[in-house]
Amino acid sequence: MRREQLEHAIRTACQIIGSAEVIVIGSQAILGSFDEGELPAAATMSMEIDILPIAESHDEVSRLADLIEGVAGEFSPFEQLHGFSIDGVDLDTAVLPVGWRDRLIRVQNANTAAPAGKPVFTGWCLERHDLCVAKLCAFREKDQNFVLALASAGLISTEIIVERLGTIAAHGRETADRALRWLKSAG
Repeated sequence: MRREQLEHAIRTACQIIGSAEVIVIGSQAILGSFDEGELPAAATMSMEIDILPIAESHDEVSRLADLIEGVAGEFSPFEQLHGFSIDGVDLDTAVLPVGWRDRLIRVQNANTAAPAGKPVFTGWCLERHDLCVAKLCAFREKDQNFVLALASAGLISTEIIVERLGTIAAHGRETADRALRWLKSAG
């Protein structure tokens, strides 16, 4: 995945749901902090972008996520044409640390503009350490490999990840504790 593809996904998702901004919460959110040339291959392997719509209610977020998925998700004509898919997700998709919204990374430039040049859409990408917390709480091998690749490249601080895992709310505490144990054993 390339930064240009992330920007395309932001623009497309915003157009699909009629919104000026969305949040990128999957692994490709790392492209908000780094260009693909700065990243290890394991950090850009995924060909799907997880987009969280911004809306007033959980039901509306879910409805908009389904709309994105239906238009640009896996096996869609969008994926066939562009070689990547956009997955609409809701807040139940990821376990995130306290304060994650205050650390979002803004992606907005000419590539996120509508074809006529306006409006310019905004993608808010998870900050790299918050992204790693979410990946470790998901606790899949591909997510662990993602975090290890970023750590080996010196692009993240495991100390910050440990600190943020400690802020996970009670509903995600079990997954955060498991992630913490894994991180300590891997380090």
